Amino acid sequence: MIEETETIEEFLAERSSDVEEAVRKAAAAEIMPRFRRLAEHEVDQKSGPHDLVTDADRLAERYLTDTLADLLPGSLVVGEEAVHADPAVYDAIGADVPVWIVDPVDGTRQFVHGDPGFCTLVALTLRGAVLASWTYAPAQDRLATAVRGRGARLDGRPLRSGSPEPGRALEVAHSHPDYTTDEQKRALRGLRTDGLAPRPCGSAGLEYLAVASGALDATAFTWEAAWDHAAGLLLVEEAGGTQLTRTGEPFRLTGGNALPFTAARDAATARRVIEALAAG
Repeated sequence: MIEETETIEEFLAERSSDVEEAVRKAAAAEIMPRFRRLAEHEVDQKSGPHDLVTDADRLAERYLTDTLADLLPGSLVVGEEAVHADPAVYDAIGADVPVWIVDPVDGTRQFVHGDPGFCTLVALTLRGAVLASWTYAPAQDRLATAVRGRGARLDGRPLRSGSPEPGRALEVAHSHPDYTTDEQKRALRGLRTDGLAPRPCGSAGLEYLAVASGALDATAFTWEAAWDHAAGLLLVEEAGGTQLTRTGEPFRLTGGNALPFTAARDAATARRVIEALAAG
C-alpha cells in the first residue's frame, strides 16, 4: 500500500512527469509503430463491426497497467480491454485505494482508418473522484494534463475554456444516433434547435480537449464508460468548464447517470444543452 508519508497529493507533485513519460512510451512502443501499418490480423471486433480493438489497444494497455501499478504501489488499474475480458474489473472504480482508469486508444475506429484523431487517456481516481488526468494525442504530439485544484495545461501552457462568443450558434458534439436507445435518440433530437449546431463526435478524449481549449462549446454523450470520460471531465472542469447530467446532477464514474449528459465551456452553455436534451 501507499506509505503513510506519501499521500496522493505528494505523488502527483513528485511523480506526474513519470506518468507522462509512461503514457508517451506506451504510445511510442505499441501504438505509433502500428499507425497506418495495421495488418488484418491485428484488428478484431468486440460487440460488433463498429466496436473495434487492435493489437495496439491490447499491448498499450498492458504496458500502462504494469507501469502505472509500479509507479504507485497499492493502486489498481481499470482498463477498457481488461473490463471487456472481465466486466467485474469495473467495480474497482469505487475502491478505497487509488485507481488508474486507462483507455489505451480512444478513437480506435479513427486509428484503424489511419485518421490521427485518436488519443491515449489516463486518469487517477480515488473513491470515484478524478484527481488527475493525462490526454495524449500521439499522432499530433499534443499532451493535456489536469490536476484537481491546480488547473489544466496543454503542452505545458495553461488551458482555459472561456465562454462562447454571444450571438452565434453553440457547437455541440454528440453521440452517433446508431449507438443510442430510442429515448436517447429523442433527447439528442432536441439539439436540432435554433442557437445550437450539433455534429457527431469523434474521439471522446479529443472532444473534451476541444471543450477545455474553447474550440468546441459542449458535448452530449449517451454512454457511461469511465475510460472515455474520466480524463476529459477533469480536464474540462480544471479549464473552467462544467458538466451536468439530464437531471442536473454531476456525472458519476461509478454509473447510474441520467443520460445523455454534457460537458461544456461554462455553466450557461451546460444548462442550455441540458434544456435542449430535456425538450427532445
